[in-house]
Amino acid sequence: MPKPAQFRSGSLIYFKGDPADKIYILQSGKISLVYQDIESGADVKDSVQPGEFFGVKSALGRYAREENAVALADTNVMIFTVPEFEAVAMANTRIIMKMLKVFSNQMRRVHKQVSKVMAKEEQAPADGLFNVGEFYLKNKRFSHAKHVFNRYLTFYPSGKNALQATKNLEIAENALSRYGDGKGPGVSTAPAPTPAPQSGGSDNLTKSYYDAVNLVSQGRYQEAFMSFKTIVDSGDNPELSAKASFEIGRCMFLMEKYEECIKYYTSMLSKYPKHPELKEVMFMMGQCNEKIGRKDQSIAFYKKIISMGGDDSASDKARRALSAMGV
Repeated sequence: MPKPAQFRSGSLIYFKGDPADKIYILQSGKISLVYQDIESGADVKDSVQPGEFFGVKSALGRYAREENAVALADTNVMIFTVPEFEAVAMANTRIIMKMLKVFSNQMRRVHKQVSKVMAKEEQAPADGLFNVGEFYLKNKRFSHAKHVFNRYLTFYPSGKNALQATKNLEIAENALSRYGDGKGPGVSTAPAPTPAPQSGGSDNLTKSYYDAVNLVSQGRYQEAFMSFKTIVDSGDNPELSAKASFEIGRCMFLMEKYEECIKYYTSMLSKYPKHPELKEVMFMMGQCNEKIGRKDQSIAFYKKIISMGGDDSASDKARRALSAMGV
């Protein structure tokens, strides 16, 4: 059965890029659908009136949300699952006609915009996401900025703007906690210093490595990630590069990027099949699989570690993990 829900003025009902499995009908209040003009990048706002539905296209098409849905006043909605909405629509032809009218208007608008930008260079998705975050931050929409920069760092942890996104995320979190959305003084988004490859031999790289390890101990995982990546990219010290490669994956795990961590370590092992931390890498991959509910895969990794023999930390952790899983 459809469920009623209430949203306070200023609440974000869903965000661009979120999974779409619900459809909404506005009962009272006011909703604004905010998306970016594909030509100018500026915010475009469509209002939803009582009795109208929203979130339909992405839910029926089973793709991520294309816009932000924001409550502009205290709002009441009815929330439908896709099967529930389909059943209602099939029994009411007026809803189908209204859908066709809305979609037709949207398609005409999109067609005009696409025609204008076909000859222009397409902006990289990572840059577009980062720019949206900076727009929200400069306009003191701190909760939106926090969400966007979190998503940027999730999808592009080694992107060219990752350091700045980390800094901006911290600014947004501090401002939101201290002032609240839309309040407080203006914020500065001056570029964060980019770690440069160290010169001057092994000592500098070693210092950079242990500085990055210290960042991990402070919980500053994204900054540590970038520092370890700088060491690997320099290629000046194969031993440190191998150690930093392992730590990059550990930072991903600590940032709860479990799928990305598995993919990274799989790729890393093709480069370093006899990595000195091979067992630890396999244990981390087992942990990642366990975190995302792939019990069989995690058990396989733990058992493989034990089968390799030896009395080491990774083997002990694998045995304890299997015991905790009742194996």
